[in-house]
Amino acid sequence: MKRNLSSSDCVPSPKRPSLLPLPTGKHEVFLSFRGPDVRRTFADCLYKFLDHSKIRTFLDDEELRKGEKIAPSLVEAIHESKVYIPILSQDYASSKWCLEELSLMVKSLNQNQGHILLPIFYFVEPRDVRRQEGSYSEAFRRHSQEYDAETITEWKEALQVVGEMKGWHVTESDGQGDVIEKVFSEVWSHLMANYAIVTDELIGIDSHVKEVLDLLDLDSKGLKVVGIHGIGGIGKTTLSKAVYNEVSSWFDRCCFLEDVRETLLKADGVVTLQNKVISNILRHDNHVKDVSEGIHLIKDKVCKYKVLIVLDDVDRRFEFDKVFGKLQDFSIESRFILTTRDKRVLEFFEECRLFEAKEMSDIDSCQLLRKHAFQMDDPQEGSDTLCEEFVKLAAGLPLALKVIGSLLFRKDIRIWEEKLEELKESPFTGVHEILKISYNDLTPTEKEIFLDIACFFIGETKECPFYMWNECKFYPESGISNLILKSLIKINKRSEFWMHDHIRDLGRAIVYEENIRQPWKRSRIWSNEDALDMLENGKGSAAVQVLRINMEDRGNLELTEKDFNKLSGIRFLDVWGGGLTGDFSKMLPNIQWLQLGSCHSIPTDINLKKLVILSLEHSNVWDYWRGWKRIKESKKLKVVNLRWCDDLVKAPDLSFSGSLEVINLDVCCDMGGELHISNFKKLKLLRLSGSKITELKGDIQMLQDLKEIDASRSKLTKLPTGIGFRIFWSSRTWRCYAFRTVIMGLKFLEI
Repeated sequence: MKRNLSSSDCVPSPKRPSLLPLPTGKHEVFLSFRGPDVRRTFADCLYKFLDHSKIRTFLDDEELRKGEKIAPSLVEAIHESKVYIPILSQDYASSKWCLEELSLMVKSLNQNQGHILLPIFYFVEPRDVRRQEGSYSEAFRRHSQEYDAETITEWKEALQVVGEMKGWHVTESDGQGDVIEKVFSEVWSHLMANYAIVTDELIGIDSHVKEVLDLLDLDSKGLKVVGIHGIGGIGKTTLSKAVYNEVSSWFDRCCFLEDVRETLLKADGVVTLQNKVISNILRHDNHVKDVSEGIHLIKDKVCKYKVLIVLDDVDRRFEFDKVFGKLQDFSIESRFILTTRDKRVLEFFEECRLFEAKEMSDIDSCQLLRKHAFQMDDPQEGSDTLCEEFVKLAAGLPLALKVIGSLLFRKDIRIWEEKLEELKESPFTGVHEILKISYNDLTPTEKEIFLDIACFFIGETKECPFYMWNECKFYPESGISNLILKSLIKINKRSEFWMHDHIRDLGRAIVYEENIRQPWKRSRIWSNEDALDMLENGKGSAAVQVLRINMEDRGNLELTEKDFNKLSGIRFLDVWGGGLTGDFSKMLPNIQWLQLGSCHSIPTDINLKKLVILSLEHSNVWDYWRGWKRIKESKKLKVVNLRWCDDLVKAPDLSFSGSLEVINLDVCCDMGGELHISNFKKLKLLRLSGSKITELKGDIQMLQDLKEIDASRSKLTKLPTGIGFRIFWSSRTWRCYAFRTVIMGLKFLEI
């Protein structure tokens, strides 16, 4: 690509962009341009390139705006975006809207909040922008007749700042596809640098990171595999995340696969791993359905890139060839990092460079303990000796030190002494015994939440469990906050629960110990083998609260009401595959969350008076299913999920439930007509993606809590009257801002 040689007019893509934290928001990139100049050409191509790579881009078109003032929603989009890309064309300055946007961008930039501005000088000289010469001079001659001197000065100053910045100068001799690819690489490098994988236990880790970097040997050609091995809780994951953050900008594409061992325990585990890699590396949702298709796509598409792939917590179930295909098919500049407790897993690779993760030193252990006990490195007076004692018990395990420190946070020294004696008197001083001290310190309701997460909800979003726990009077807001403070769980950026495998195993061991010999007398049954054995052999007890069953590989197996006769205590039931038949009117009296997925038969008489969440995803329900009448008894219903219910031709009548907050009708491919929403006064989310629903009816202004309507790929064309909104054009979707509501994916609207 040909570029202006002035340092102020061009910029090479840096290897290591600044790590100044970028803002967080709905959009990552704000694209500003004057419509007639580039809308159908350069801007459209750049937007599609970014959008296809799953970079959330706000595409603005000044021609669609009305009125004198810039809309609040547009101001919000500018403030929340991370990267600004103004396409400065010949007539850019002729638009007051473009100048107003540019001024806002420069103001945000000057506030040092981490925004990045990457200008593109499209068939215009940077000096003309900087000095307002050429077509820019003529534009300001016209503006000066209409706007005050203060506004004109503000616009000129913004152009001067941007004109002096490094960017891309596009001329007739340039290949615009090459320019777009370079712009994309620059944007991606900034986003990647600021989307570092979160890890907060970096004490004493620098030397270990350096050793692993030496093993990766980034400057050499030749595919490298590095294995980090060591006992559980020793810090393998933390080290791999630190290395990933350090080197990710060296690679074209990167992917960090967490909990590989746990993923491979699932029936579709291999395909799940493949799809995560494909999605992260190719940056679009091109999901595969089986292993062979995944291997073929990885070889054909993924292997072309210089990639970094981290596989965290692998065991002997993991076989590289069966997940990714041949290692030799990947680029010779690619790198793989594996973490494992079992060193033998790494023997599969002909050449694998090994790093053994070892215990923390006493000095680093004390520092980590103090960090969590005091939220600082300086110890509380009189705590030095106690710190040393706790460090001995933790045996250099970061996880144990973190949990002990969190347990002692803001506690009096006398409590420290008491907890130390409690640990010393335990017959075992392994990590589970250390972690159990924190579990014992929880309230009864916090213990219930903790065990639910450990057995069922790791990797699940928090919203639905919160609904159930609220109904159970478990007080999840304070409970989850305390579990986080005690370092027993985390909630990631996707609002999903995360738990260290040691802590997960502790939770499951606690449930296991409720009754070692008779699983059907435990509070939670997550083992499919135990669940099927209980139901098929007429076992069970009122002690069972939470039950998950997968009958996909059992053909047309059906469970009847007799199978659940002894299970009166169930509050959460998750059945996938098979079916349920019979009269359930007196069964499951305490059910609060009923999840029946891909079931070929669902009972019509079922006791749903306490139901909070109903999910019938991919199941056989139809418009005249008699079960709809029983659902009307559910006065506390918060969530209805009918995704992929292909037999539904019209939306079911849910108007009886004024407490509904989430309705999911995604991919109900034959569901058409209208949907009445007036009664859903507490509705927060409505999903209609892929449906044939054409009209929403009712007074939408009554829905004060409504945040989002997803109508992408739907037939929705008509909204209720009285809706105030602003539409912003993009090449793929319409976005409609109604009060605080975002309506996504509309092709055209009738108001």
